[in-house]
Amino acid sequence: MQGDWREMNNRSTSKFRDTRHFQTPHLEVLNDESPIRQLHSGSIPAWQQAGADFVWSPYTQMKTTPLPIPVVATDGVYLILDDGTRLIDGMASWWTACHGYNHPHIIAKVTEQLQRMPHVMFGGVHHEPALRLASRLANLLPGDLKHVFFSDSGSVSVEVALKMAVQYWLNRGITGRSKFLSFRHAYHGDTTGAMSVCDPVNSMHSHFKGFLLEQFTHAVPQIDAEFDELDRFLRDTRETLAGVIIEPLVQGAGGMKFHPPESLLRLRQLCDEHDVLLIADEIATGFGRTGTMFACEQASIVPDIMCVGKALTAGTMSLAATVATDRVFDAFWSDDPACALMHGPTFMANPLACAAANASLDLFETEPRLAHVAEIETRLAEGLEPCRELVGVVDVRTKGAIGVIQVAELHHVEQLRATIVAEGVWLRPFSDIVYMTPPLTISDEEINTLCGTVRETMARWATW
Repeated sequence: MQGDWREMNNRSTSKFRDTRHFQTPHLEVLNDESPIRQLHSGSIPAWQQAGADFVWSPYTQMKTTPLPIPVVATDGVYLILDDGTRLIDGMASWWTACHGYNHPHIIAKVTEQLQRMPHVMFGGVHHEPALRLASRLANLLPGDLKHVFFSDSGSVSVEVALKMAVQYWLNRGITGRSKFLSFRHAYHGDTTGAMSVCDPVNSMHSHFKGFLLEQFTHAVPQIDAEFDELDRFLRDTRETLAGVIIEPLVQGAGGMKFHPPESLLRLRQLCDEHDVLLIADEIATGFGRTGTMFACEQASIVPDIMCVGKALTAGTMSLAATVATDRVFDAFWSDDPACALMHGPTFMANPLACAAANASLDLFETEPRLAHVAEIETRLAEGLEPCRELVGVVDVRTKGAIGVIQVAELHHVEQLRATIVAEGVWLRPFSDIVYMTPPLTISDEEINTLCGTVRETMARWATW
């Protein structure tokens, strides 16, 4: 209902617009249950007052949520708010801004492409940015992952992967193999097919049970007994399985759960033994986040299908890809039109996005990103470890440029977010975790500030 943001604060729209300098409660008294009305205590810009009622925000209960932070610009690792406040972005805009914001090389290449050709359909058309990007991805990805299908978002790339896997069997004349095995705490996106391979119980999509296709779910195996159980399951269900899908090494939005490379290696071996396709969802983990260009490299495996997105364009615009091996692609290579992959997003292979992605790959080639990720991991581990001793904290873990503090119960979450913002950092704690995925360009001083802010804020949170 229009005006819910105002009702939440017990203010009418007109009264809200008159409240130009509303302040959140003083930080020292954020431990009460009073609602946080806005995440940033500065004045509310006119454009936010005028437009806030008309936006439906992601992953948000609109009636009770505080007013979001008003971002007007970005710079390096910083978000710049309307009043000039600078926040270290500890999330790299949901893992995307791997080179930080506004890198001059990326801006220059996108500007050149914008002036030449911002978009053209990809059906029956080729253009240089897309073909160059596809060939570069093919050379970067492990093994014979070299058949690149572009799409416009990570969720869609997962949809394409599922569709590819099912049709792979149909094109080979094998029917009945249409189900997937995914894992507890999995998250693969918010479109219906992707939702079906998320954790059916412990995910934000659990209340869609009965609407979504029902798939199989197992714990990510890490010990012999769990692999033996998975082996038996694959043996019993292989005739119905199109594939197994996993987020390699790090399960992201399902709670930042980590598993070792050995789990991936043995999973690949089991899929080979039972002739089941393996899909690696590297949308979040790809492009250096875990310490290697792609997480699968740490297990020395080649999935049959890989999904990439997020940092593909270094946070400039949306682009994703589903990449298949020769084995998968060859099942579609036919004189029969019915064997073609019938999928085609309107903005697939958008030239602007491809230009940004190519520029990002240039930077991975010319700047020491992966070496810096190792340094980030060390600093995150050292900087966050003291939080382990806090009341309510159950684990502290790091992997590459990912830092996670897991708590028994994430209470006072909006107060926590507002306090972090007031200290000059942007994070978005959720579920039972406070996590960091900063830009891979973050400096030592900035990461020290990030970790110091989190330590101090979590120490305060533990007393609430």
